Amino acid sequence: MMLLRSTLLLFLGLFSLSGVAAQETLEQRYAPEAERAEALLDKAVAHYQASGDVALAAFSRQGEFIDGELYVYVLDTAGVMLASGGPSVNLVGRNISRALNEGLNAAFQEALSLPDSGAVHRAEYRWMNWNDGKVERKHVFFRRVGERIFAVGYYMPRASPEEAVILLERATAAVAENPKETFKRINNLDANFIRDDLYVFVADLRTERYVAHGYNLRMVGTDFRAVQSDDRVPIGEQMLEIVNGKGEGELTYLWRNPVTGRSESKSTLIRKVGDYAVAVGYYQKPR
Repeated sequence: MMLLRSTLLLFLGLFSLSGVAAQETLEQRYAPEAERAEALLDKAVAHYQASGDVALAAFSRQGEFIDGELYVYVLDTAGVMLASGGPSVNLVGRNISRALNEGLNAAFQEALSLPDSGAVHRAEYRWMNWNDGKVERKHVFFRRVGERIFAVGYYMPRASPEEAVILLERATAAVAENPKETFKRINNLDANFIRDDLYVFVADLRTERYVAHGYNLRMVGTDFRAVQSDDRVPIGEQMLEIVNGKGEGELTYLWRNPVTGRSESKSTLIRKVGDYAVAVGYYQKPR
């Protein structure tokens, strides 16, 4: 039942189409993944057009229609899962639309009514990444062929610098308005202050100790000045120098990414708000 519920959320999220500008930004940052996903989708559609429904079995097997973490899934316009190279293979043969409530089913049916124009459509949703067990953004390319809808998607665990700036603006405004309430929300993992690999952390400049941390609550109350990067650089001292000097700035260092579990290059934006240093960091994509 849990798998069914999660898979239904996947397909429901499929139908919240992203804006053009957002799509362009995502494709710029995930160009290799996008290229692989579209290539796999084209390959699957070509195979289906050449072989018909006989080809569906190949999409549910480990083989030429699996490319690393990418896989093909297919459903018909009635909402029945026909094939999947991923975890949703357990739902093949089941009509997932029947489990949706009236409002959600209306949105589902609207998406399934896309014309067979040969156009590739795009969408973004949040879904469990079975490689790391985390719920992450996923970008999907899908195309209707007759009464079949083919889709391939890739995960987007890394937030953009632009998204980090937006989150910092939100956090600093909240701290300026009501510091204690904002710290409580950050420490309680309020969704307004944590997104994918982005999270907010705050230090009290009077005590030089953490008062809020959107990922590791054990940091709260510890010495901010003593914080070091994964390669032992005294980044706590450097951040304090930034806010006590210029009032705001950016620092790049090596830090563990909570999404990937690896040490990666991280750029943190930090700003002084009254007696507090408010910061948000984004991880740079490996070259």
